[in-house]
Amino acid sequence: MEKIWLKNYQNGVAPEIDVNQFRSVVEVFEKSVAKFRDRPALANMDKIMSYGELDRLSADFASFLQHRLKLGKGERVAIMMPNLLHYPISVFGVLRAGLTVVNVNPLYTPRELEHQLNDSGATTIVILENFASVLEEVLPRTGIKNVIVASLGDMLGFPKSLIVNFVVRKIKKLVPAWRIPNHVRFTDALNIGAHQPHTKVEIDHEDIAFLQYTGGTTGVSKGAMLIHRNIIANMLQAGEWVKPVVREGQEVIVTALPLYHIFSLTANLMVFTEVGAMNVLITNPRDIPSFIKELKKYKVTAMTGVNTLFNALLHNPEFKTVDFSSWHLALGGGMAVQRTVAEKWKEITGVTLSEAYGLTETSPAACINPLDLPEYNGTIGLPVPSTEIQIRDIEGKEVPLGEPGELWVKGPQVMKGYWKRPDETAKVIDQDGYLATGDMAMVTMDGFVKLVDRKKDMILVSGFNVYPNEIEDVVASLPGILEVACIGIPDEKSGEVVKLYVVKKDPALTEKDVIDHCRKNLTGYKVPKQVEFRSELPKTNVGKILRRALRDEAAKQAA
Repeated sequence: MEKIWLKNYQNGVAPEIDVNQFRSVVEVFEKSVAKFRDRPALANMDKIMSYGELDRLSADFASFLQHRLKLGKGERVAIMMPNLLHYPISVFGVLRAGLTVVNVNPLYTPRELEHQLNDSGATTIVILENFASVLEEVLPRTGIKNVIVASLGDMLGFPKSLIVNFVVRKIKKLVPAWRIPNHVRFTDALNIGAHQPHTKVEIDHEDIAFLQYTGGTTGVSKGAMLIHRNIIANMLQAGEWVKPVVREGQEVIVTALPLYHIFSLTANLMVFTEVGAMNVLITNPRDIPSFIKELKKYKVTAMTGVNTLFNALLHNPEFKTVDFSSWHLALGGGMAVQRTVAEKWKEITGVTLSEAYGLTETSPAACINPLDLPEYNGTIGLPVPSTEIQIRDIEGKEVPLGEPGELWVKGPQVMKGYWKRPDETAKVIDQDGYLATGDMAMVTMDGFVKLVDRKKDMILVSGFNVYPNEIEDVVASLPGILEVACIGIPDEKSGEVVKLYVVKKDPALTEKDVIDHCRKNLTGYKVPKQVEFRSELPKTNVGKILRRALRDEAAKQAA
């Protein structure tokens, strides 16, 4: 496909990036900490850490891994914690030691944790003590030799660290009993590492920076091999994209999505560290009242999030009382941004909620909307610099402009492949280096990419394709709706029909109200035949609604 999208690039954004500017993510990081040494890098629980401190502590952690644990280049280190100051210290320490980060969701069950530790071959894990009981259960069945245990208050300084840890353990009882022999405390690891400098390691483009697990919602979780070249490329691509609006050393970005998720990891921690921003780490974004209090403490300039998070903030009356005068960038990804949410966001904050698109397998950014758009445009934007796309039909042939098909992406940010799964890699990356996204999309005449839906989520009603995103967008515009999910269920006459799961904020809202609204806004075969009201919808750890869980539930009921 001809790169028709380049004509709509924002002024000042280059069409290509040079991934050879840096040899490793470590090189980018060390340049930033030297340049912004005295600037604040991180904020969490009222503690602010400078770039100089992050440099020193991550170097101490690297030294501990190298000299005390004797970890050799390329060994895998699992990190299992929410957004705390320990996380950036650990990640950059692991990378500086020439090792590979294996990000682990702290909410994993023992079964999920055991699979990921064994599949990755991790020998060391850094874990918050709140989740240590889960690790204890599976530890004998894994290859983990070294356990480093962190406590919530570790990095907050005396006496606050003692007070926080006491409250978390004794008052709130958030730490289940655990016993892991020979574990090392995170603070002790830093103190030990501080006794000698870490050894600089030769790292190049092909070394694996992250084993980022994905696919857990659709089958066995697989580790995407994100090499240093992939992460550098995406940092440069996203950095080039935000260049017209981002001011070096002046940005304050809200980091509410977990850093172990690829969106937040690359967009917030990597890209905004490179430009000397301060990351405000939100440890528990589900606590919306506390989250809003944090927003009021800082002169925030930017925020990333998913649709459900933006929606939750908008539905809290206190959010309107935040001072938005310094805000100028809001980026939504991870799931479709709904028009009603985007329009309400602009109304309250004065900032356009720009939609971006990516996958774990693309490190993640593939498309982003220009950041000078006056309002939400219903697309996932334009392919980022040095990225090519194709829209293909079921037979793998390119479709004409404006026609829907599967989106394929090619660029330096596309993963090396799935860890120890060449068969799975071959299914998604073709001989020309294009990655099959599994998402149905179309390209407009202006080169904007419009996401139609997930290939697997598409509903077939009497031979007509019905895309849940469209239905959900329509239903979400009905006053009284908080959240909605749409699936297809079997039907004798039409093959499938549309079913809605709705969380309502207006108790008086009825099934008839919802269906009548759909009839006014949708053609007949798209109108839902069933509406089920729920108090909540199943979600992933980042708040993405799990349609698959609803489909599985409906299938069981039908059986």
